[in-house]
This record gives sequence, structure tokens and C-alpha cells, in this order.
Amino acid sequence: MKILVPDVPFDLDFPSLLPDGGASFAPGGPDTVATYAMTEPIPAEHTDAEVLVTWSSPPKIVADAAERMTALRWVQTLSAGPDVALRSGFAPDVVISSGQSLHDDTVTEHALALILASVRRIDVSLAAQREHRWAKEIAFAQADGVTGREYSLDGARVTIWGFGSIALRLAPLLTALGAQVTGVASRAGERSGYPVVDAGGLDALLAETDLLISLLPAVPATRHILDARLLGLLPASARFVNVGRGATVDEAALEDALRSGRLAGAALDVMETEPLPEDSPLWDVPNLILTPHVAGGRPRGAARFLAEQLTAWRAGDTLRNVATR
Repeated sequence: MKILVPDVPFDLDFPSLLPDGGASFAPGGPDTVATYAMTEPIPAEHTDAEVLVTWSSPPKIVADAAERMTALRWVQTLSAGPDVALRSGFAPDVVISSGQSLHDDTVTEHALALILASVRRIDVSLAAQREHRWAKEIAFAQADGVTGREYSLDGARVTIWGFGSIALRLAPLLTALGAQVTGVASRAGERSGYPVVDAGGLDALLAETDLLISLLPAVPATRHILDARLLGLLPASARFVNVGRGATVDEAALEDALRSGRLAGAALDVMETEPLPEDSPLWDVPNLILTPHVAGGRPRGAARFLAEQLTAWRAGDTLRNVATR
């Protein structure tokens, strides 16, 4: 079995973590491992690989692999979401699995940073700093009996849409800061002590939300799911943070909500088109914080995760994070 892994700037020496000490990957063993450049097409001599590991390759490179690698049986992406692989045209019988859990800690940290930056108006302070201006209006607003509560997570009603492993890391941190956290997922109930509603309870929940956090994946069912109607359900004082996928948001509707004052603020780490074009109106939208899709960083524990996945694959056991196709 030939396995292709990307030439990533982090450790992928996973054979040494296998139960057999990597013997199966030794020269002459039943398995061989080859590397490829992430930003270049798969070399012709490696198109016969049965397993492809991907990380940060441009969509056109992944689509090219889907077309030329006809022997593939399994694609393992190290990204938290498998959306690029899913829309690249791999044959229906090719298993696609994601790197969910490899980015939980860094995405949680970045989400919390964006949340606090938006709530505490760090963007306003930075803009004032560049103007050499002392932004005293922030202090006045915090002292005001009406607007003061909008500057704190203490008592804030927070909704996390996409209540998976990242949400379960983030929710306790928000709780520690005094927020009341409710999740949204495909099934209603309770997860780790947090109430969770399904699509049927979403509208009523948004109407009472101070901060909406999206961790949604990019699949056909979620494209532009946060549209003008749902944005209109949020209170005008509400804020929105997206560390999921940009395609889940109707960006024109979000821009309109922010410019008109129907939404108090937003912070996005992901956009529908990345890199964000120079002429995108999002650059100049008021009360909007943008970061360049850096929440995930590098996958943590990728070597051990891959070793476990490969061991399961070779034994015919169930893989983790298999995407529904």
C-alpha cells in the first residue's frame, strides 16, 4: 500500500508510533510512504497511491489529485473540516476523513480572542491609536446603565452554532467569564451539561442571543445558512463571531446588517473567498474584525493521529471522523 503525505513544516514521522515500531514501513515492507509538495500537482510516479494525506493544498491541487489518482481508496485531511476534499470530485467509493480534534485548542483560543476583542471594542481602540486619539467614548459607554452590559461577557447569552469538540472546549471558558451558553446542533438535548437546541428552536434562541458563535462546517446544507432572515432575528446589540467556514455566511447580508446598525459587531477568521480580494467591501465594514484564517494553525498531535488512523485502516477497523458523502 502506497501512502502519500505532504511535505509539511511539522513532524509527520508517524511510522515510529505504530505498534510494530514502523517495521511495516521499512524498505521492502508491505507499505511505502512518499512525500509530495503541497502546492504542486501529485507527481506522475505517485498517482498509484491508495492513501492520500492532505494539508493546506490549494483546492485546484486537490481536485487534480481526485482526477488523476484513480487507485485511491482513502483521503485523510488534517484540516478540521473536510470541505475541500468533499468538493474535489473524488470517486464515490473513496473514504474521506477529517482532522477534527487536531485544532480544538488553537481554534478555541482564537475564538476567545476574537470574542473578547469584539466585546471589549479592541478594534475601536486600535483605530483610535492610529489616529493618536484617546477613545474615551468606550469608557463612557461602559459606564452607561443601558449600554454597559454590552461590553462584558458576564451575564451574556451566548449561542454556539455547531456544538462539537471545539464548542466543548470553548463553552467552559465562556461560562467561567459569566456567560450563559446554549448550543445548536442537529439534535436537541444536553451535552456536557449545556442545553442544545436543534433547527426547530433556532429562531427563538437567536432572538435572545447577545453573542452568536459559528463553528459550522462548509457542506451544501450550510451554504449561506446565516442569511438576512436569521441575522434579522438577532438583537441590534448582538455580535457575531465566525471561526467555522466562510461559505456558511451570506456576506452581503452581514455587511448590510453591520452598516445599517442592525448588528453591533462581528469578527471573522474565515471568508467565503480566501485570500480576501483587495476590492472586497468587507475590508472597510464598520465594527468588523478580520483575521486571515489563522485560528487553526498547525494540527496538534498529527503524527499520533495518523498512526492510529493507519493502524485502524490496515486492520479494517472504523476510522475516526469519516465524512458523510
